[in-house]
Amino acid sequence: MTETLMLKVTQERVDDPSTGETIDLLVTPRSGRGAGARVRNVLLAIWLPIALLIIWWFASATSTSPFFPPLSRIVEEFWAQWIVGDAKLQLASSLRNLAFGYLGGGLIGIVFGTLLWRFPPMRRVSNPVVYFLYVLPAPALLPAMIALFGIGELRQIALISFGAIWPTLLNTLDGMRGIGQVKFDTARAMKLSPARQLFSLVLPGAAPQMAAGLRASLQTAIILMVVTEMVAAKQGIGYFILQAQTVFAITTMWTGILALAIIGTVLNYVFVGVERLVLRWYYRSRALSNS
Repeated sequence: MTETLMLKVTQERVDDPSTGETIDLLVTPRSGRGAGARVRNVLLAIWLPIALLIIWWFASATSTSPFFPPLSRIVEEFWAQWIVGDAKLQLASSLRNLAFGYLGGGLIGIVFGTLLWRFPPMRRVSNPVVYFLYVLPAPALLPAMIALFGIGELRQIALISFGAIWPTLLNTLDGMRGIGQVKFDTARAMKLSPARQLFSLVLPGAAPQMAAGLRASLQTAIILMVVTEMVAAKQGIGYFILQAQTVFAITTMWTGILALAIIGTVLNYVFVGVERLVLRWYYRSRALSNS
C-alpha cells in the first residue's frame, strides 16, 4: 500500500528589492517537526559552551594560583562588581564610543565603497591607498590619534571609526561589482534613472555582502574600543580591566574579561537578528532555491 503525504501549500507575495518586482513564493506551514528542528539547533549551538563552562568550573575548583582563580570565585566577583556594584557604569562610556565609532565607520565605508564602484577611474587611482590603509594596524595609530585629538573620547571614536571603515568599504565595493550586467541592461531597458538603479538594484543586490562587511567591522570596532580604553583613558571596560591588573586584583580583572565576552556575544547575536530581519527576502529566496 502506498501512502501519499499531502502538504498544504500557501502562496506568499514578497517584494524582491533587487528587481522591484513582486514575486509569489510557495510556502509550506511550519509543523511541530520544524519546531523540534529549531530546538535541536539551539541545543547544538549551546551544548559546547555549557560543557566548557562545566569543565572550567570543576577543573579550577581547587586552583590556588593567583592568576587563575576558581570560576566560582570569578562568578561571585562578577555579581558583586557588574550586577549589584558600580562597574556596570563603565559600560556607558564604552558602548557610546562603540556606537558612534562603528556607525560612523560603517556609513563612511558604504558611501566611499559606492563612490569607488560608481567611478572606476577613482577606484583605480585610490586602490593603492585603500589597501595601504586597510592593512595598516589601527592600534599603531594611537599615538597619532592622541596627538591630533587629545586624550578625550573623540580620539577613541576616531580610531574605532578608522578601523571599521575598511571591511565595510571593501565588501560594499565587491558586492556592487558582483552584480550581473544583465540586470543593468534590464534596468536601462526599463528606463530607470541612475539613482533609481542605485537604490532599487545595486544596494539591494549588494546588501548580503555589505552585511558581511558590517559584521566584520563590528568585530574590529569592539577590539579597538578596548584598545583605546587601555591607553590614556579614565573610564571604560578596557580601563577597568587594565586597572584591575595594575593593582593585582586578578579576580576582578577576569570579571571584566567575562563582561567583555558577554557584550561581544550579545552584540553579535543582535546584529545577526537585525540582518535576518532586514534581508529576510534574501534568505527566503535562497532557501527556496535550495529546496
